[in-house]
Amino acid sequence: QVRLVYLGGRSAQSGGPPRLSCALSGTAYRPYCMGWFRLAPGKEREVVARIDRSGSSSYADSVKGRFTISKDNAKNTLSLQMNSLKPEDTAMYYCAATWRVGTCRESEFEYWGQGTQVTVSS
Repeated sequence: QVRLVYLGGRSAQSGGPPRLSCALSGTAYRPYCMGWFRLAPGKEREVVARIDRSGSSSYADSVKGRFTISKDNAKNTLSLQMNSLKPEDTAMYYCAATWRVGTCRESEFEYWGQGTQVTVSS
């Protein structure tokens, strides 16, 4: 059974550099695409960053230059380095994975972690 398990996630003062990580288990096949999404109160879920099997990544405009997504294929982990945090980054963050070959759209993601809260105070 495919699972995405969080390895860490914590509150941070604005400007602190937390790093979110999740581990993929239950499969020997590398996902076509992995990503981080977030859901803030009163808002729709949005993609934060995605990375495909080749290592190509993309980011939401709101986090470009501040967040970095990376994956470790040997350890089957996905990480999100979050720098220069802002209060508007406060949200529940989810890692997700898909084996569907496509464009890594949110609708194509098949497996989701349970979410980890990131709270940024000003």
